[in-house]
Amino acid sequence: MKFGKLQDISQVNFELPPSPPANAALLEGRSPVGADFQFYTGCTGWSMTEWVGKWYPKGTKAKDFLHHYSRQFNTIEFNTTHYRIPTPEQVQKWCAQVPEDFRFCPKVPQRISHSQNLGLGTDQLPFFWQSLEEMGTFLGACFMQLPPYFEFDRLADLERFLRAWPAAFPLAVELRHPSWFDSEDHIDEWSALFAALNIATVITDVAGRRDVLHQRLTSTMTMIRFVGNGLHPTDYERIRAWCHQLEAWRELGLETVYFFPHEPDNLLAPEMTEFLVQYLHESTTIITRGPTPIPDKPEEGAQISLF
Repeated sequence: MKFGKLQDISQVNFELPPSPPANAALLEGRSPVGADFQFYTGCTGWSMTEWVGKWYPKGTKAKDFLHHYSRQFNTIEFNTTHYRIPTPEQVQKWCAQVPEDFRFCPKVPQRISHSQNLGLGTDQLPFFWQSLEEMGTFLGACFMQLPPYFEFDRLADLERFLRAWPAAFPLAVELRHPSWFDSEDHIDEWSALFAALNIATVITDVAGRRDVLHQRLTSTMTMIRFVGNGLHPTDYERIRAWCHQLEAWRELGLETVYFFPHEPDNLLAPEMTEFLVQYLHESTTIITRGPTPIPDKPEEGAQISLF
C-alpha cells in the first residue's frame, strides 16, 4: 500500500486523535460489552509463498493456501475483487475452503469505484452484487476505496450510489481526498449521511496522511486499515493504542471491527497481526483468533535429544 507512505517517519506524530463526542452520541443506547461483539483481523491476500513453513505447513501447495490462511486468520481484505468480479462458481470454490467463522471483505471493483458514475446505470453493480450474494454467511463487510481525486464536492454523486447500495451487504467507505477532512462542517456532513444510511467508515492509519485517521464512527461497525513500517518500534506502540481505543468503543456499543494490518509487501503482516491479537488478549476484554507460527518439527525418524 503506497498511499501515504513516507521514507522518513522520524517526525511523524503517531498518536491517535481523540474520539469525537459524536461517536458516543451515535452509539448511545447500544448494549455495552455485549456477547455479540465480533473482531476480525487478517491480511490482504493468501498467496505469499514466503509464508510456507512459517504460517503455512511446510510443503503446502498453492491450491491449499486459502485453506491454511483461513485457519490462521478469520478475515481477508479481499483486493482480488477490485480487479475482477468473480463468477458464482469461483465464489463457491473459495467458500468451500474456509471455516464457518471466516469472513471475506470484498473490495468494490475499480470499474465501479473509479468510474464517473460509480457504476450506476451499468451492469457492473448487479454483477458484483450477485457475487456478494453467493458468499452468503461468509460475507463480511464490503469496502469501497474512492480514488484520491474524488473530492468532497461530489458528495451528491456518492449519496446516489449509497442509496442504491443494498442494505443486505454491509459497506464501509474509504475517503482519500483531503477535502473530505479540511473542515468540521465537511466531516459532519458526510458522516451524518453515512450514519443515516448505516454506512461504515474506513479509518486509515498511515504515516503520511494523518487526516484520514479521522476516528469518526458512522455505524456499529468500523474497518481499520493499519499501515506499518516494517515492524518499526512505532508500529507496536500504535497497535497498543488501537487496542485500547477499540476497547473503549466497544464499551460505548461498537459491535463489529475489521482490522487489517499492512506491512511492506505484506510479508510481515502476519507478525503484526499476531502481536495485535496477543495484546488484545493480554490488555483488553476483546477475544478473537489470530495467527500462530508453525512449530519446527524434527524430520521423521530423527532422534530427539532430551538434554
